[in-house]
Amino acid sequence: MTNDFSQLNLHPDLVQAVADLGYTTPTDVQSQVIPLMLAGKDVLAQSQTGSGKTAAFAFPILQNLIDDSNPGDIKTLVLTPTRELAIQVADTISQYGRHINVQVMAVYGGQHYGTSRRRLKNGVDVVVGTPGRLQDLMRQKILDLSNVRTVILDEADEMLSMGFVEDVENILSETPKVRQTTFFSATLPKSIRRLADNYMNEPETIMIQRKHLTVDTVEQRYYLVNAKEKLAAVTRLFEVEDIGATLVFTKTRIGSGRVANELIQRGFPAEALNGDLAQDARIRVLNRFRKGQIKVLVATDVAARGLDIDDISHVFNFDIPTDPEAYVHRIGRTGRAGKNGIAISLVTPGDKRYLNRIEQYIKQQISKAELPTEKAILERRELKLMEKMEVWLERDRSKREQEMAEYLVASGYDPIKVAAAAIKMARANEKQRPIEKISEVHFPSNNKYRNRKSSYRGKSKYNGRNGRSRSKGKSGFSHEAGMVRLSLGRGRQHGINPGEIVGGIASRANIPGHGIGKITIHDEYTLLDVREEYVSKVLNKTGSYHFHDHHNVNIKRVAN
Repeated sequence: MTNDFSQLNLHPDLVQAVADLGYTTPTDVQSQVIPLMLAGKDVLAQSQTGSGKTAAFAFPILQNLIDDSNPGDIKTLVLTPTRELAIQVADTISQYGRHINVQVMAVYGGQHYGTSRRRLKNGVDVVVGTPGRLQDLMRQKILDLSNVRTVILDEADEMLSMGFVEDVENILSETPKVRQTTFFSATLPKSIRRLADNYMNEPETIMIQRKHLTVDTVEQRYYLVNAKEKLAAVTRLFEVEDIGATLVFTKTRIGSGRVANELIQRGFPAEALNGDLAQDARIRVLNRFRKGQIKVLVATDVAARGLDIDDISHVFNFDIPTDPEAYVHRIGRTGRAGKNGIAISLVTPGDKRYLNRIEQYIKQQISKAELPTEKAILERRELKLMEKMEVWLERDRSKREQEMAEYLVASGYDPIKVAAAAIKMARANEKQRPIEKISEVHFPSNNKYRNRKSSYRGKSKYNGRNGRSRSKGKSGFSHEAGMVRLSLGRGRQHGINPGEIVGGIASRANIPGHGIGKITIHDEYTLLDVREEYVSKVLNKTGSYHFHDHHNVNIKRVAN
């Protein structure tokens, strides 16, 4: 296997860009895909997130652009399922192409069409975009794909699970028949292989096996807490852990802001990173985090996509994810580059089933730990204060303070009492950080559990990869735990289909396709289940959904 980027027959400018970024050895997917793409082959690559797949297709793209005799035309099209991934991929390609004259543009929902028109008119080499916005630009004759030579589908399985298969086929049909096509996908279901059969030319199949779901350098533990006492638990842990750059994950953007504000009030510098932030504001927050100006970043899964920081000491799951793969992605942001990291999850009695799913998925048990006591926290505070005092005593840079102490001693005060009073004053700010009470955690009794289950009208039955419920009814509760039932104001008579619903909502609300569960289409309306953590995002976009020729479609929560 090739063990150095210089041996991959890449242009020296590209090798220099790799060196500038501190990379020396290509990953498995890079070593296998880059030579094939440079040879002009179509490639079907099964590779997980975090395997280095962006570089695997970025370098061949850039290599082909170096000797391009027709600059200005779009030569490469990269399709991604989400806005965050489109931005991330475009930024990464630009970084790798820093030493060559390459124009890369990210295209996604929410951009002003005038901006897109101006950028494309001025000439763009590589377009990275989401299927919905790409089609919008194509319909408006803003985007011309007639000169595209290379097409990349990134996270192809996620794109299809979000209902974009027809969109992808429409886009591919607008590109030249003679082109190079590469698919990257975490899984290779039949739908991906069918698409490959129809739109690829004798592709080479590369399968990169996932070596470990979690790394040995990450210590994983969980704390059993009551839901209302999560903040108290986090602040206790912050007091006793050697906290460096820390990521705290919440399930909603509203939750991220609330948790960040509460931490600030308790004396911990924190900021929220969520979908409400404009891109320039997001960049400023991340820069402050990288520079250590803020120690704690509170984020949602969607907002944290593309976050690439190596020195994160702790990852806190303030809200444990319902999707085991999301757990793996979260904790994978610590313990990097051979450094040790700590992943801490706060688990309520109702969350135990999610913890069990995660343990089954990662094939290891997560250690249960006990929250620090008030006594332990007070002892830790005293130890930290003593350590600080020893540092100042060794520095011997307190000349004026020493003169003040000598004056007090000369005035007849006991030296020990002078020192004690000074320490007392130094500890005054601790009153602003009271240690919040933690109560004992009780699991609901069997009778209560049975009563709660009865409100869901019997046993749950699941089908499909999303675990969609087969149960019927118009309850505001989903029959699958963690889901909420919503109503969409279009139905069978309007020509609505499930794939279009998943794709349209996931794209517009910027949520993953697997966040949508059971869909029941009636004549005049449609009922759909949405994971609880994504409900606010879906409802925030109500009135802006488009399905076929139906514009400004409303979605609302179904009354209990």
